[in-house]
Amino acid sequence: MERLLIHNIGTLAGIRPAGTLRVCGSDMAEFPTLDNAWLLSEDGSIAAFGEMSNCPAEPDAQRFDAQGGMVLPAFCDSHTHIVFAGSREGEFVDKINGLSYEEIARRGGGILNSADLLHTYSEERLFEEAEKRVREVISKGTGCIEIKSGYGLTLDDELKMLRVIRRIKQAFPQLIVRATFLGAHAVGRAYQGRQTDYVKHIIADMLPAVAQEKLADFIDVFCDRGFFTPEETSLLLGEGSKYGLRGKIHGQELADSGGVEVAVKHSALSVDHLEAMTDRDIELLKGADTIPTALPGTSFFLNMPFAPARKIISAGLPLATASDYNPGSTPSGDMKFVVSLACIKMRLTPAEALNAATLNTAAAMGTSHLTGSVTVGKRANLLITQPIPSIDFIPYAYTTPIIRQVILAGKPVA
Repeated sequence: MERLLIHNIGTLAGIRPAGTLRVCGSDMAEFPTLDNAWLLSEDGSIAAFGEMSNCPAEPDAQRFDAQGGMVLPAFCDSHTHIVFAGSREGEFVDKINGLSYEEIARRGGGILNSADLLHTYSEERLFEEAEKRVREVISKGTGCIEIKSGYGLTLDDELKMLRVIRRIKQAFPQLIVRATFLGAHAVGRAYQGRQTDYVKHIIADMLPAVAQEKLADFIDVFCDRGFFTPEETSLLLGEGSKYGLRGKIHGQELADSGGVEVAVKHSALSVDHLEAMTDRDIELLKGADTIPTALPGTSFFLNMPFAPARKIISAGLPLATASDYNPGSTPSGDMKFVVSLACIKMRLTPAEALNAATLNTAAAMGTSHLTGSVTVGKRANLLITQPIPSIDFIPYAYTTPIIRQVILAGKPVA
């Protein structure tokens, strides 16, 4: 049995009782802590924790001295596109010069540019680039991640992306990884002007192939102005469910697109972006299983409005946040920065922002029974910080590298 005893913890944070799978509304204001603590993991899971005054000897355990640092759950990131080819800094300059996301897309850029380049990559080269990004986000504190396809837009290239995600799962067994099929990210070049035919192609050809190889956990659709309609989204989610793929939706980013309504209708696990979310959307989500997920890094990078996080929480709903790491609209997977943006731009308290970036975003990818809080029985995916005065310091020191050690499955990451 592999055992790790973390001792001399200044503050153990994010403590939740067993069975807590999300926090909603006013409960998000609490990020429970225990000062002067220890934590024991056994075979990769949290076995026990308590005050240093009753710290067990555990002579056979590997010991890690936290030296007064804070220990909290590793970040969870429920929305990323980190399997991609190359970069799109040219479009970054276009945006500086005044072009909008939609204008770039209409000129054949954006997602289609990434698809064109990805088509030229071998699976091996695509994996090598993605592997570097995975190591990057782990070093910044992410211990659970959802990765989408969607830069293939052909049968072969979508499968290539999903196989790379499968290889990431195999290469990083301590990291919790979920895969999402996003063939409906945009209409592939071969189907330009024939969107209905492309939707049929996804249903008739892509979905069966993805299911046959068991490459995905979820299906996602970009339901927004200029992309896929609510009717097409509903059709695709219904077809995906036949293969056991639960829905997730890109919605309400560019306009009031009806994405939330479709998400609720299909009991989608999450609806993400929400920059153009309406009060009606918030009412629709009350009582639904669907978790509203904000992507503040996208709003920051594209100079767009931020999701109405305060309204979401005030309505008694859960709120998750994620990075949206991708080459065009958010080339960053730094979840600590996401926490800072949630506080600075969406007016969340540090406790709310940390809940949104741990337990709730784990719930938004169906993994909160495994991770997202300090709970006996959950995976010991943890962060150990340098000594810091409080949890409030985490978003306050928005560029300070406070993470001293990342622990995945009870093992320090080199």
